[in-house]
Amino acid sequence: MKTSLFFLYLLSLSYFNVVQVFGTGRSEGKENPFTAKASLIRYWNNHISNNLPKPPFLISKASPLNAIDLAKLTQLANHNSLSSHIESFCSLANLFCSFQEDSSKPDAVGKGKGDANFAVYSSKNFKVYGSLRRGGIDSFKNYSDGLNTPNESFKKYSRGSNAHSEDFTSYAKDANVALDNFTNYGSSATGGSGGFNNYQERVNVPNLRFTSYDSDGNKHKLSFSSYSSETNSGSEAFTNYGKKGEAVPAEFTSYSSNANAIGSSFGGYGVLGNSANDSFKAYGDSGNNPRNNFKIYGLASKLGIDSFTSYRDSANVGADSFQSYARNANSGKVNFVNYGKTFNVGNSTFKEYGKGSTGSTTIGFKMYDLARSFLDYAKKGVTFAGYTNSSSKETSVNRWVEPGKFFRESVLKQGNVMVMPDIRDKMPRRSFLPRGILSQLPFSTSRLSKLRNIFGASMEGMLENALTECERPASRGETKRCVGSVEDMIDFATSVLGHSVTVRTTENVKGSKQEIMIGEVKGINGGKVTKSVSCHQSLYPYLLYYCHSVPKVRVYEAEILDVTSKSKINHGVAICHLDTSAWSPTHGAFLALGSSPGQIEVCHWIFENDMTWTIVD
Repeated sequence: MKTSLFFLYLLSLSYFNVVQVFGTGRSEGKENPFTAKASLIRYWNNHISNNLPKPPFLISKASPLNAIDLAKLTQLANHNSLSSHIESFCSLANLFCSFQEDSSKPDAVGKGKGDANFAVYSSKNFKVYGSLRRGGIDSFKNYSDGLNTPNESFKKYSRGSNAHSEDFTSYAKDANVALDNFTNYGSSATGGSGGFNNYQERVNVPNLRFTSYDSDGNKHKLSFSSYSSETNSGSEAFTNYGKKGEAVPAEFTSYSSNANAIGSSFGGYGVLGNSANDSFKAYGDSGNNPRNNFKIYGLASKLGIDSFTSYRDSANVGADSFQSYARNANSGKVNFVNYGKTFNVGNSTFKEYGKGSTGSTTIGFKMYDLARSFLDYAKKGVTFAGYTNSSSKETSVNRWVEPGKFFRESVLKQGNVMVMPDIRDKMPRRSFLPRGILSQLPFSTSRLSKLRNIFGASMEGMLENALTECERPASRGETKRCVGSVEDMIDFATSVLGHSVTVRTTENVKGSKQEIMIGEVKGINGGKVTKSVSCHQSLYPYLLYYCHSVPKVRVYEAEILDVTSKSKINHGVAICHLDTSAWSPTHGAFLALGSSPGQIEVCHWIFENDMTWTIVD
C-alpha cells in the first residue's frame, strides 16, 4: 500500500501543472488530474454532449479530496476500515458527522459533586454527571440555543442519585439540525425530580434519542413541558422509558404541539412498572402529518394510571400506532380524553389493547374520532365514552402550509406580485463523495447496523429516515433514484433525458419570506410540456439527493424583482406539475390552494441547492 501511495504521489507532482480544460474551450485553471473534482470534470465531458458552461453551483459540491487523501481514503474504504478513521474521513471529505466521546475516558466535565448552574452552555458531552448525588439541584439554562447543529450527549446522568433534581430550561431552542442523546438518564434514582422546559422549541430538524430513561427509578418525578413545539421534520425516540419504575410519575405537557412531520417512537414505555402515574397532555396537538409509535406500552404493569388528554387534537392527517398497549396489566387504569379529533382524518391503529389484563383494569375513551382501527383488544373492562364518528373540516387555507410554497401556473406572469416562501437551504453544508468511496459504503436499511458502525449510533435515526425514503416505492409514473455523487446524478439524468442536458437552480435566496414581483418569464422548451429530473436534498452524512422524474411538467425561469424598486434581486426556477391525480388528497398543495387531486396543476420554486435537469432547448 505504501509503495502504491508513493507512486501516486510522484504522479500527482508530475501532473500538478497540467491544464484541465473545462467545457468552454478555454483554460480555466490548473487542476491536478488525480483529484476528485478533476475526475468529475472528465466524467462530465465524456457524458454530457453539449458545450454549455458547467454549472458552478453543482461543480462546487464535488468532493474536496486532493489526490493523496483520495487515494488513502479509497484504500481504507476498499478494506472496510473507514470507521477507524471516521474523524479524518469526515473532516477531509467535508461530511456531516456526530462524534461522541469515549465513555471510558475520564469525565471532561466532572461528576457534578456540587450544585451546577449553567446559564449559557453549548455543545458539550456530559459523562457520569451527577451520579450518586445526594440532594441538590443541577440547572441548565440557555443550553445550546440558536446553534446551527448542536450535538449533545448525556451519559449516566443522575444515575443512582437520591433526592436530586435536574432542571433543563430553554434547551437547544431555535437550532437547525439537533442531534441529542440521553443515555442512562436517572437510572436507579430515588426521589427528586427532572424537568425539561422549552426543550427543542422551533428546531428545524430534531433527532432526539432517550435510551434507558429512568430505568429502575423510585419516585423520581419527570416533567416535560413544551417538548419539541413548532419543530419541523425530524424524529424522537424514547427507549426503555420508566422500565421497572417504582411509583414513577411522568408528565408530558405540550408534546410536539404545532410540529410538522414529526415521528415519535416510544419503545418499552413503563414496562414492568409498579404504581406508575403517567400523564400526557396536549400530545401532538395541531401537528401536521405526525407519526407517533408506541410499542410495548405498560406491559405487565401493576396499579398504574396512564392518562392521555387532548391527543392529536386538531392534527392534520398522520399515522399513529399503539402496539401491545397495557398488555397483561394488573389493576391499572388507562384513560384517553379527546383522542384524535383531527382537522383531517389520519390513520391510528391499536393492537393488543389491554389484552391479557387482569384485576380491575379499566380503559376509557372519550371524544374518540373516526377512521380508527382496534385490533385484538380486551373484551372486558374497556369503555368507549362519547365516541365521535365525524370530524370538523375547515375550508380556509391551512395554517401548516407556508404562504407561497405552492401556487398556480397563472401566477407566473410578468407584473404579478406574490409571496415567496423561505427557499433557504437549512441543511448542514456537505460535499458529494467520490464514486470509488461511495461504492464501498452500504446503502440500505437492511445494512443499517454497518452504517451505524461507520458513522456512529447517534446518526442512526438520520440514516434510517433517509434510507427509508430512498427505498420507498415510486409513485405512479415516477422514476426515482437517490444519488451520493455527481457522477451518479449525471447517469440518472441522462438515462431519463438523454445526453444533451442542462441543470438549473434558483440563483440565490433573495426575496425569501417576503412579497416579490415577477419579471420576465421564460418557459423551457417553449413553455410546452417537457421532461425534467428534479433533485432534492436529504439529510445524510454526505451530500445525498433524492432525484426523480414525473410526467407532465412545465419548467419556467423567472426574473424576481423587488416590489418597491422593481430592480432584479433574483433569478428563479419553478416547476409546474400538470398531473396531480396520484397525489394524496391531504397534500399541502391542496390544503393551501383549496382543491383536490387531478383538479388543478401545482407549481413550486426550486429551493436553494435543489435543482432540475432538462433537455437543452
